[in-house]
Amino acid sequence: MTRRSDNPLFAESEWAKIEAGAPLAVRMRPKRLDEFVGQEHFAGAGKLLRRMLGADRLTSVIFYGPPGTGKTSLATVIANH
Repeated sequence: MTRRSDNPLFAESEWAKIEAGAPLAVRMRPKRLDEFVGQEHFAGAGKLLRRMLGADRLTSVIFYGPPGTGKTSLATVIANH
């Protein structure tokens, strides 16, 4: 569940309870590019993805690979950057 600060329905403590009850995989998912592990050749410091994000020049990217390799997690991190 995504936390939205503009949602007046729940107080901050209610969001903490909801997030604490989330599955472990959801709670451990990286939220920033610095927390993302793996793909150092692409997402590491000074590499292509970081340079493109830093210059605000990321147009489109296609991620492919087997399930569980971090495609959705990386896309979410990029979208929230």
